[in-house]
Amino acid sequence: MVHGTSVKSSKEALRLSRIYPDIIYSTAGIHPHDSKSIVEEPSTWFDLEHIAQAQECVAVGPCGLDYQRDFSEPDAQKQIFAKQLHLAIRLNKPLLIHERSAQNDLLEILDKFENLPPVVIRGFMGTAEEALKYLDRRFYISLTGYLCKDKSDSGVRRLLDNGTLPLDRLLVETDAPFMYPNTRASKLPQHVKTAITERSLLYLHRYCTFQRNEPCSLPAIVEMIAAFMKKTPDEVALATAFNALKLFGLS
Repeated sequence: MVHGTSVKSSKEALRLSRIYPDIIYSTAGIHPHDSKSIVEEPSTWFDLEHIAQAQECVAVGPCGLDYQRDFSEPDAQKQIFAKQLHLAIRLNKPLLIHERSAQNDLLEILDKFENLPPVVIRGFMGTAEEALKYLDRRFYISLTGYLCKDKSDSGVRRLLDNGTLPLDRLLVETDAPFMYPNTRASKLPQHVKTAITERSLLYLHRYCTFQRNEPCSLPAIVEMIAAFMKKTPDEVALATAFNALKLFGLS
């Protein structure tokens, strides 16, 4: 799935999905960092609407709020986020939501909308407490190689360790070329290190060295999730694949 994070990249993602039908799928969205582009050139919004209507486009987003950086003003982010919520509801396509340090405002906006389509909190990097607020609303949570970086007592690893995140709400993604699983095996908890395969250990070493993520790193991420959840990699792979097929309406 190739994400569109601006009008230009959404158009390119759709082009790729048409070159490789049934292999690549696309999304159409305005990332919060790019919100100001729509505010400054409102006419480009109609291009995004047109792209989002395509059959190959299976979701609206990534959209949302990001207060960690100031690429776009919060008011502009909120305005463009709301427009994409309306679009997803009208098209009945799932929402991919990006959120950084903005959960209260994000939930305040989401709670104003009725009949929301399925929602994915993608690339989740928050705390277990924040995750519960999303899970209470029946949102999906997608995890990346950030699992390797988070060593806090209240973060993603705790979500998996204590069973807070159920398999039927879990997705996996690369966020390629970012969020590579960059950790040395020696730094992993012992029960995780002993649970993952030699192949995945090689992936971890490779991405720690080259620092570039690719979809082929997903098995390593799945194995790490499975180890923290005390499940088999097959269980996690099957569940997350089923969730994605159902969520995005794929055959």
